[in-house]
Amino acid sequence: MTETMNKPVTRAIMLQTLCAPCFNYCRYCLLSWNGQVLGADWKRSAAFAKRFYNWVRQSRPELKFDFSFGSSMEHPKLIEAIDFMNSIDSVMGKFLRLDGMKMRTDDELEALYSSLAAHGVQSVDFTFYGTEVYHDRFAARKGDYDLMIRSIRFALAAGIAVIADIPLTGDNIGMVDSLVDDLRKNGCTDIRFRIPHGEGRGDLIEPIRLKKREFDSLSDELKTRLNRSAFRTEGEWYALAESGELKTEVNRTLLISLTEENIERIEKMPFDELIAEVEALDETYYNAFPSFAELLKTYGDRDGERLFSYRDLFHFYRKRYALEHGVKVYDVTDERQSGSRRY
Repeated sequence: MTETMNKPVTRAIMLQTLCAPCFNYCRYCLLSWNGQVLGADWKRSAAFAKRFYNWVRQSRPELKFDFSFGSSMEHPKLIEAIDFMNSIDSVMGKFLRLDGMKMRTDDELEALYSSLAAHGVQSVDFTFYGTEVYHDRFAARKGDYDLMIRSIRFALAAGIAVIADIPLTGDNIGMVDSLVDDLRKNGCTDIRFRIPHGEGRGDLIEPIRLKKREFDSLSDELKTRLNRSAFRTEGEWYALAESGELKTEVNRTLLISLTEENIERIEKMPFDELIAEVEALDETYYNAFPSFAELLKTYGDRDGERLFSYRDLFHFYRKRYALEHGVKVYDVTDERQSGSRRY
């Protein structure tokens, strides 16, 4: 165990039930989707969310509260769910990530996006792993790329803003120009790059994690689509720590995941006790490891050119430390279960 770190400030609560199936089996799924629905019943979860939301507004108004479902947005009563999200001011009433949806005809897509717009959805996000053949193979579903391209057109026609998200890897970097051209031809101009995480099945990405020299092969215009303050090389993170400019994570969002196994117990808990329980899980986990700066000194490669986010490199080092030191602790970064996100 390491010396107890300063406690971060809890800023938000994210309540979720993973009650909807995903129709993809993406290679590096954050939720390690295996075809099994993990979440508690939607109606029961929504009733709990309404009570929790009302309590937060009255007793903890400084907290941001959101409620969500997954593993995809393929809810059997999606419009009804969106209306409920808007009734409790949850972000999913306005913004949806629409990866892993079931196949639809053009007529079905037109009806879907018209309904989404009419019920308050303002923007949607799609993740593209590469050009068509590569993307479909990565997502493990033929036709997924075409479904999302058609979805972009119908969403824009309905007046919904579209974001295209491209996780960059050593595998797909040579496809980026063609992919961006295709997205632009279909009306999408808000195209954002990121470096994929190593959580869930993300450890499978490590052999193809993007290196700076690969990133530098992009045009200057495309390079601006990756936030290089958020995604740095291992060497750049190392230099930042040495300079004393490395910022620590002082805030946290608590994730409370409702399942068929835990919902009865959670329903009976006072809300303040539930929050305190998840905060304790967060603190026990992080206190089991050295700080990010300390791990950088131990494991960091000052010349390393692989690109990471702060959170992802910290996670990468913690996995290595846990393996070397036999650390066994409840994993608050596993987003299938209750935990936290520090920032």
